[in-house]
Amino acid sequence: MNIAQYLDSTYLKTPEQSGISHEETLQKDKELAQEAIDNGIFAVMIRPDYVSEIKKYIQERNSNVAVGTVIGFHEGTYSVEEKLAEASKAIEDGADELDFVINFTAYLQGDLSLVKDEFVKCTQLGLNHHKVVKWIIEIAALTDEQIADLTRNISVWATENFPENDWSRIFVKSSTGFYQTQDGKPNGATFEGIKIMLDNAGKLPVKAAGGVRTPEDAEKMINLGVKRIGTSSALALLKNQSSSEGY
Repeated sequence: MNIAQYLDSTYLKTPEQSGISHEETLQKDKELAQEAIDNGIFAVMIRPDYVSEIKKYIQERNSNVAVGTVIGFHEGTYSVEEKLAEASKAIEDGADELDFVINFTAYLQGDLSLVKDEFVKCTQLGLNHHKVVKWIIEIAALTDEQIADLTRNISVWATENFPENDWSRIFVKSSTGFYQTQDGKPNGATFEGIKIMLDNAGKLPVKAAGGVRTPEDAEKMINLGVKRIGTSSALALLKNQSSSEGY
């Protein structure tokens, strides 16, 4: 199985989080992009501040590796207006894919109208510019029932508000990789969580992000039905190696 075409090679730490400079972070992103170019990896997933320079880097090498970025990351509690503004800038900078963190806090508080509003408005913005839009629901923060319910709601909102030929560009995604869990609970994709998402996503594609650390895990996720896998260990997976990376 050629898993490279499913992979989003990911680096999402800010300079503050990693303890390195902006320039060193940019260099890491360039190395990530070059690995993707050299190994047929579908996309790189990076912070918004680096989209413009990485898009240019990839274009200069005549590559079709997609550039994805995260919006409202990682808490998801940005206002709808803030998410729209951040997404608009990312689109202007050349992002091909926008991975929004859904406001799962609002969802947990029962404010479904706010969550629906941001989903519809932000998805519309992305689709208007011919982008792929993914919605991170942060499954580690949710119960199995909540994972099913939120995924199902997203599927309903998508089918009610957008034409069928756009559904393949609206993903439900599992995790940010930054959510702090307790008692050693995984904070990324699990087979159980992904199965629930797949069972409730309808015709929307699903992305498994975080926690996929072996080629066998990647193949199992693909066989379950996921269309994309977000990982900070893409090269290790392609070299048939296990990874100890957190994402």
